[in-house]
Amino acid sequence: MIQWREILDQAKNIPVHSTDRSERMNAFADLLWEKLSPHGLSWIGFYLDQPNQDHEARLILGPRRDKPACSPIGLHGACGKCFLTRKPLIVRDVRELGSGYIACDPLDQSELVIPCIDSDGCAWGVLDADSHALAHFDLEYQRNLTTALQLAGLSAND
Repeated sequence: MIQWREILDQAKNIPVHSTDRSERMNAFADLLWEKLSPHGLSWIGFYLDQPNQDHEARLILGPRRDKPACSPIGLHGACGKCFLTRKPLIVRDVRELGSGYIACDPLDQSELVIPCIDSDGCAWGVLDADSHALAHFDLEYQRNLTTALQLAGLSAND
């Protein structure tokens, strides 16, 4: 069983006042990988906005665990949709995304993407989580990851 209280408590201890967002993202990805990979998480990481790039290269891979992933990716697929709408996206079965799905790992079957919002309300990236299990992610998972992002200083409160 996932120990969300422990994850949230540890997310609070990530140095939110550090001006190095990359340092906070690395610590956060490490925390989530340690706590969630034993429970079916196959990948966790950030995609970061590159506003001066064209549509097809807008999001680039940031800190992640535990294997490489596609980069750059455009503003399509689950990450692009989440980034543009600034709303979390639970994909119970990635096959339902059709040609819009960006398959970095052909074994992944479900995905959760959460926008990272700055204090001005602008998205600066997304947190992307994948699983080899169908319907791995639910609203509780989404709410807890969103809260953890906020506690770690990586997204503004709603």
